[in-house]
Amino acid sequence: MSLFELFVLAVGLSMDAFAVSVCKGLSVQQLRFRHACIAGAYFGGFQALMPLIGFLLGVQFQRYIVSIDHWIAFILLCLIGVNMVIESFKDAEELNASFSVMTMLPLAVATSIDALAVGVTFAFLQVNIIPAVLFIGCTTFVLSAIGIKVGNLFGARYKGRAELVGGIVLILIGCNILLEHLGYLK
Repeated sequence: MSLFELFVLAVGLSMDAFAVSVCKGLSVQQLRFRHACIAGAYFGGFQALMPLIGFLLGVQFQRYIVSIDHWIAFILLCLIGVNMVIESFKDAEELNASFSVMTMLPLAVATSIDALAVGVTFAFLQVNIIPAVLFIGCTTFVLSAIGIKVGNLFGARYKGRAELVGGIVLILIGCNILLEHLGYLK
């Protein structure tokens, strides 16, 4: 996986966290720098942790399914992408202004479940996992922090677009992986 592909994947995975961050920013009356740091740490941390867990699980099963790994990567990324596209058309959920552990932890887990599946595909693609998860985590941290500010400035009007773009990006990455393994792209 090239650095550009990893960047595009990281941005695509970050779109759920960005969208939730926009909503959190909207709910904050008095925005502080710590709000952006808290959101970035939760979302970025879980976006890094989940693909690592998925990778470790995928490595355990890799030898059994190596002949169909590209199909698995394609299906998982497309399912995640389609789900994000569908979510982009739903109404924004009401989020409270709290940045407590009880509020942020479920949001961080919910927005990073798709990264778990991506971690499984990383095992099949033999991606160097540590730099990849650090890159994904840092990208999500930055985009989540920006999302807090954007939400505070502009409101929830961009949430749906962010999820739509993220979903389309993941579908395109899945198609690219499949086409490369089938020999149509090099």
